[in-house]
Amino acid sequence: MEGQQRNPPFLLEKDRRFLESIRGNILTETEKVGCAEPGPSEERYIIYSNAFDKIIEYVSAYKNILTSIKQEYEAFITSIKNGQRNVFFLRGRLKALESESTALLYYRKRAMELEDKIKAIEKNSAKIENEIIKIKNIGKVPSETFGTQEKTVHPAKTIPALDVPSKMAEDSLEYFESFSELFSSGQYDAAATCAINSPGEILCNEEALKNLKSLSCLEGRNLPLLKYFDSLINASTAAGRLPNLPVTLEAIKCALSEKQLNLVNHWVTQQRLTFSEAVGDLIYDYGKEEPNTMLECLALAQAAYGHSGAYKKVALCLCKQGRIAGAVDYIQQVERFSLDDYFFLLDNCPSTALIRCLSQQWIRKPPFSSMGATILSFISAEHKKHGFQLLEEMNNKNALEKIILSDTVSTLEDWNKIAVTCAENKHEKLSQKIVSVLTSQGGAFDNSRLEDEKDTRIME
Repeated sequence: MEGQQRNPPFLLEKDRRFLESIRGNILTETEKVGCAEPGPSEERYIIYSNAFDKIIEYVSAYKNILTSIKQEYEAFITSIKNGQRNVFFLRGRLKALESESTALLYYRKRAMELEDKIKAIEKNSAKIENEIIKIKNIGKVPSETFGTQEKTVHPAKTIPALDVPSKMAEDSLEYFESFSELFSSGQYDAAATCAINSPGEILCNEEALKNLKSLSCLEGRNLPLLKYFDSLINASTAAGRLPNLPVTLEAIKCALSEKQLNLVNHWVTQQRLTFSEAVGDLIYDYGKEEPNTMLECLALAQAAYGHSGAYKKVALCLCKQGRIAGAVDYIQQVERFSLDDYFFLLDNCPSTALIRCLSQQWIRKPPFSSMGATILSFISAEHKKHGFQLLEEMNNKNALEKIILSDTVSTLEDWNKIAVTCAENKHEKLSQKIVSVLTSQGGAFDNSRLEDEKDTRIME
């Protein structure tokens, strides 16, 4: 009994030291990452989650209960994060709705301005028409003398047509001044509406965006510019059209520079952008810079490539996601997948699984005129490695003989070149297999080059 009474203090002291070590570790880590002050923080959540794991491992008797508690804790944190994300998007939507009344006022003002322009143009057109009539009447009056009276030109008189390029310039200047005032005061929704309604969307071209980027720099951050781009995209969608390509590219660059991939995800999935191969490249490259977002970036880049017709890059994204079979099926559905596209895919994703899937597909249906022509294209275009891998896969499936015999396009000389290239690159078994299939058909076959290659290898 006495021995049993001494054990609890020992265990309590051990537990106390363990808890102190946990507290010390928490303080050290929070100070290291700069989140020692209380409040919501992703780093604090990770630190406390790791501490919880250590406690669960230490207290083995209550491991199941503590694990359940931790799962509920993590589910609660996840729901909070999702709520914050939804709040962000709902605020953006609310701002867009709030700006609709402002947009209506701008549209009415724009309508009035256009009516004034139409009246001015009609007035100038009437003047020009009267001048034309006068000129025609002058031509009908017979001249009594050979000479003609010169017409006096008033240098101070304006040309009617120029009054209209001047009015447009004044309107553009007015829009620019209004836009600068709205953007500088943080009224991004109104600024976006002003940019969309500017004459010829002059405030949305590349030159205007360059000036805007230099104007919006705030302590090295792009948050004002990002808010503006989000408002501009929402306003464009509300107006029934997509933002142009320069706006799309700059908006994605701005969002990714602020690590707001969730916002780019929202734009892409809602199809609120003008897609192009360059858009897909931006997202794909960001995934390489931020490996923890690679899978999400691949899916988004795949969508952009698909909308812009960059088929080989769609297949590459599928392969990078581990969806090799899906990539091969997609390739079969694309009629314009060329040999260079296959080279691109194999260079950027040199996967044994991809070679295996391609060989299985090509055994049933060669991609081009014949399998022999395909292999020749590979081994004669600095892609010998992939060509030999395809031959090995087909030979392992005991399909090489069937492929050679069913090839009605490639000649004996073509397969002879393949056999010689195999021998020259230390693939003797493949070379011998091809030669045996060809000679078994009783056809004339020149294997002198193979013998010369064999003698050379023996001398070496």
